[in-house]
Amino acid sequence: MASDAGIPRHVAIVMDGNGRWAKRRYLPRVFGHKAGVDTLVKTVLACADRGIEHLTVFAFSSENWKRPAEEVSFLMGLVLVAVEKYLAKLASRGVRIRMIGDRNQLNERLRQACDHAESSTAHNTRITLWVAFAYGGRWDIVQACQAAMRAGVNPDGLDEATLARYMCFGDAPDPDLLIRTGGEVRISNFLLWQAAYSELVFSDCLWPDFDEAELDKAIAAYAGRDRRFGLVKTSPAAAQASAD
Repeated sequence: MASDAGIPRHVAIVMDGNGRWAKRRYLPRVFGHKAGVDTLVKTVLACADRGIEHLTVFAFSSENWKRPAEEVSFLMGLVLVAVEKYLAKLASRGVRIRMIGDRNQLNERLRQACDHAESSTAHNTRITLWVAFAYGGRWDIVQACQAAMRAGVNPDGLDEATLARYMCFGDAPDPDLLIRTGGEVRISNFLLWQAAYSELVFSDCLWPDFDEAELDKAIAAYAGRDRRFGLVKTSPAAAQASAD
């Protein structure tokens, strides 16, 4: 657990704005995606430096398959390039990588790259990077229900705790802080179950421009929130009065 109470244990990020970043520079969208990968690596290490234990990023959503075929193909290839270019660096810095999403939609090379990234970093404990690829929040809930049914879970015994074990994050805490860059104010089918009580921070910063200052600004906003989880907090004076 993070040592500072103001530091979230688990941060999730919707990395939005790559295409617009490139467009403002009169560059093809693919240049924005390349810049976005560089920003991701820097952000992972910045989160680790701050004591954050888990970082989940929305790399490719279930809906992204509807993008132009050329862009989708580039994004698939970018994963392979990123693994080859950055895996050793992240592994040496204590980063554990976990890939979540529907791997049945990926080709064999991508599945192998995902497996390699996970297996080669499985021993690391400094921070876990969860990469949501071919992922959607609704898909996650449906696949969890299907997995529970296949496991023979009795409907009468299916509660929130049981179903949560079949989600992609069966062994991780729910995100404390969810950040979305790019100026949009929605979560776009990301971690619908897990983000039920996450603190939300929306930034106008385009993802390739996201830096440590923006991260610290989001963490500061989180630290200033009053997290009640649906409860009513008792003031110190009221608590003392009830004790008397």
